[in-house]
Amino acid sequence: MSALVLLRSFFTYQAWANDELLEKLASLDSPAHGKERLVATRLLNHNLVVSKIFAAHLTGARHGYSADNTADTPALDTLRTDVAAMDCWYLDYLETVAPDHLSEPVPFVFTDGDKGSMSRQEMLTHVIIHGGYHRGEVGRMLSQISIKPPWDTFAVHLHQTEPSRRLQAVQEPLSD
Repeated sequence: MSALVLLRSFFTYQAWANDELLEKLASLDSPAHGKERLVATRLLNHNLVVSKIFAAHLTGARHGYSADNTADTPALDTLRTDVAAMDCWYLDYLETVAPDHLSEPVPFVFTDGDKGSMSRQEMLTHVIIHGGYHRGEVGRMLSQISIKPPWDTFAVHLHQTEPSRRLQAVQEPLSD
């Protein structure tokens, strides 16, 4: 499997996981869990901003952010729409980027002014890992208020979207 194919799979997974989590947050009872919903929205908005910043780095565009979150917290519906659009952007990007460009180093400046350089592949991997980290934080918050978070794993995603994988599984455990 090539790096590009794997990255496409990861970004498809991320779009699925983001949607599952944002759907769960939308179902939270606002009066009872308003604080948790606000904190979760702030965390996921931060993740969106970082995704937008790295998308700009990948294309050489200016992102216009001076911090890794916005001062205002968006409405959850707005955030969900914006996250879905960003997920689509990354999937579209992966359809157009030349495989040999993935290893190219890209210099950039972090929002705090520090300089950085990462290959496109490293940037894309960062976006995936960063997203998983913050979805995990939100999932933990949900668990702490006795709300079952979505089962956000790559393996679950693969088996839900490609049920034929279950038919390929080994029936008997291998013995030593």
